[in-house]
Amino acid sequence: MSIGAVLDETWTLFTRFFLRFFAIALVVFLVVNLLFGLVDAAISSDNAGAAVTVAILALVTVVIGMTWLQGAFVYAVQDARDGRFESSIGEVFSRVSSSIAPLIGASLLAGLGIAVGIVLLVVPGLVLLTLWAVIAPVIVIEKRRAVESFGRSRELVRGHGWTVFGIVVITGLLTTIASSLLEAAFSFLPRFLEIVIGGTIAQAVVAPFSAIAIAITYFRLRDVSTRAPTAVDA
Repeated sequence: MSIGAVLDETWTLFTRFFLRFFAIALVVFLVVNLLFGLVDAAISSDNAGAAVTVAILALVTVVIGMTWLQGAFVYAVQDARDGRFESSIGEVFSRVSSSIAPLIGASLLAGLGIAVGIVLLVVPGLVLLTLWAVIAPVIVIEKRRAVESFGRSRELVRGHGWTVFGIVVITGLLTTIASSLLEAAFSFLPRFLEIVIGGTIAQAVVAPFSAIAIAITYFRLRDVSTRAPTAVDA
């Protein structure tokens, strides 16, 4: 498995089924950014009570929505890899519904662990970010529990650490730069519309790319692991 091969397949799926991936992301980001827009408006109007209420609702929505979206992209990639995208948007989200709880649990634990690692010495955080890169696909495809997903992700990444790290870093940088440029294009709009329209479009365009890359990384690691289960640590 190589970085180039993963990015090549990622770009192929991203461009071939762009509208489908965009629509999946749009559903979640529209709701999330609408709530963020309301939070910003409440803060600007000095309505502290409304701001806190909407902020809590927005936080819950972000956690659930982004987790659901993460799992939905895994199923979408699985469906699209044979050259056809046969599932509807509703079917994609429906299929991942049973994995929401373990996905949220694993995401929170991983986020905490990676954050602590980065705060302490930086390098441990980056190592954990790499070892746990495919916990979401493991939960969604293999139906693993949250705690089990960490060990399984590490097992799959073992022997391919630098490759996975490269994929995570490259896609992260590309999506961050592209999202910033797209959001800047809507800076002429009033603040609320800039958040809701500009933020939603930018994120819905860009987010699928990194999500597709992680899903493809998982499928390729799984294939390699099946063929060569005795691979040594990187």
